Amino acid sequence: METGFPNLFKPMVINGMELKNRIVMTAMHLGYTPEGEVTDRLVDFYALRAKGGVGLIVVGGCPVDETAGMASMIALHHDRFIPGLARLVFAVQTEGAKIAAQLYQAGRYTHSAMIGGKKPFSASAVRSTFTGEVPRALELSEIPGVQDRFAEAAIRARTAGFDAVEILGSAGYLISQFLSPVTNLREDEYGGSLENRMRFGVEVVEKVRAAVGPDYPIIMRLAGNDFMEGGNTNREARLFASVLEKAGVDLFDVTGGWHETRVPQLSTFVPRKAFAYLAQGIKSAVSVPVVASNRVNDPAVAEEILRHGEADLVTVARGLIADPFFPAKIQEGRAHTVYRCIACNQGCFDSIFALRPAGCLVNPMAGREGEIQVVPADQPRTVLVIGGGPAGMKAAVTAAERGHMVTLAEKADRLGGQFLLNRYIPGREELVTAVDDLAANLHALKVEIRLGREILPEDVKRIAPDVVIVATGARPIRPGIPGVDGDNVVSAWDLLKGSVTLGTRVVIVGGNALGLETALTVAREGTIGPEALYFLAANRAEDWETLEGLMNRGNKEVTVLEMDKKAGVDIGPSTRWTVMSELRRLGVRVLTKTRALRFTDKGLEVEKEGESSFIPADSIVLAMGSEPENRLAHELEGMVPKLRVVGDANTPRNALEAIREGFMAGLRV
Repeated sequence: METGFPNLFKPMVINGMELKNRIVMTAMHLGYTPEGEVTDRLVDFYALRAKGGVGLIVVGGCPVDETAGMASMIALHHDRFIPGLARLVFAVQTEGAKIAAQLYQAGRYTHSAMIGGKKPFSASAVRSTFTGEVPRALELSEIPGVQDRFAEAAIRARTAGFDAVEILGSAGYLISQFLSPVTNLREDEYGGSLENRMRFGVEVVEKVRAAVGPDYPIIMRLAGNDFMEGGNTNREARLFASVLEKAGVDLFDVTGGWHETRVPQLSTFVPRKAFAYLAQGIKSAVSVPVVASNRVNDPAVAEEILRHGEADLVTVARGLIADPFFPAKIQEGRAHTVYRCIACNQGCFDSIFALRPAGCLVNPMAGREGEIQVVPADQPRTVLVIGGGPAGMKAAVTAAERGHMVTLAEKADRLGGQFLLNRYIPGREELVTAVDDLAANLHALKVEIRLGREILPEDVKRIAPDVVIVATGARPIRPGIPGVDGDNVVSAWDLLKGSVTLGTRVVIVGGNALGLETALTVAREGTIGPEALYFLAANRAEDWETLEGLMNRGNKEVTVLEMDKKAGVDIGPSTRWTVMSELRRLGVRVLTKTRALRFTDKGLEVEKEGESSFIPADSIVLAMGSEPENRLAHELEGMVPKLRVVGDANTPRNALEAIREGFMAGLRV
């Protein structure tokens, strides 16, 4: 066992369920069950995670009735689903993990279109900003029947062989809706006081306990803080947990926030283990074990939570999408080769919002475990990969994993390409983790890495590889706008590399992802950093109003121009709102339907809806997209036996597509 992570691999028994370690994969909607029935895709996905060494897998949400959620969720509302569920359970347990089913009822978070046009129900008729709909309030006489559906689903889960059930009491779903004064306006015994608002969730637990018996584990997924104005905080959550324990809960899985909250929960803007304090609060109020959730993507962070006593177990949910062998690698002394989740949301949440199955930026095999395998090549070949960005690095790793002799050449002095620009973007620093992990795996696979020299056609001729993969990336577009060559006009790439000094008034031309993230970077200049903030707050050197001012305003006036009617359209929906919120907080002005006409040393002329005006600016930053840097690929055509072009050198796209393309190139060598 890896001595650096002793707490992660301590066994634990929860009401008779023996876990081999403290690592939990919590429930996530994956979109692998389009009709609710368990599919080969779902089984293959979870079986590999079980093989990778996780202690407990929670699957779901599993709707407890036909009005509980989407048809594409893992169904648990009828006996006909039991055989498929049993197949999933058998596959996971055979690989050595325990498995639980999450009992799901969304209440007002159910879209009426997804339940045949029926009106969703809730504690009260309070509009949901998540769905845009107003639910109907449950009649008092209906409540016992809704609760019974949880108990009936729990019996099906036990019949299918699940080791435990988890009741979903977080994220703004039905139990949360009864608990919160924001959504519970009832005047009967289920509304009003905290005791009354807790009643619905407590009775659900009591009914589930009565249904499954005393020796079957019940987990509660609990919000440690709703992060809703006027809602429940950790204080109320602690009280709720203490009552739930008495009702029969054996383990609390603690998360935070609702889908409607404006506090980010899972994006790169959330620091690692930022919400572990919520689990620690619940732990102080109960005697049963507690799980810490959200942004636990690093082995050292997971171990730290346990070592400090903040929780008894940790969830590595999306981290196990990114690397199914996260636990095994740690236990075998290969923690440095773990591919960590970077919280980009591109492959998982953004896909789900677009009604597509979940994937993963750092793991192109996620959700495709049954159709793709990295197997040894029939004949080892010499492979030259030119370009050390994410696409080139993934191509090199994959080819090396298959036994090819791989050389990776990068003209810069560090691997990473454009992805390294994220080092300087506030809230996006975590993305560079993907580059670090690819680099660690390149070294582990003994790939020859050549840095600091551009590869020319004559170099390729001399090396004489069997296969050349060109991943030379892209270059920024420089538009033909009059004055574009002025001394005060710079590229966003150069700015993010730290090679540019800006004036006070800054205009960024281009409201795409790069432009908005550049705006965040510039607007943060002159704001107070976290260490100084902690020092001043801890010592009460300034009042909170002053500290907020120091956090929210820097020393630059920043304006973003976007020609379209909406900025940030190339940012995924699960992240865009956070970016826009940060821009507002930092006082960035975003002008849409505005086109730059001419640059001068005093600013720029613009046109908005047919009217021209002048915006004073000391510095103008170009963020107007990129174009392929593929000159070398053209020069190599006909020179080498096999040539592939991947990533932005082919067509500029996002990192998810670039890494996937690099992976497939390495797979096809």
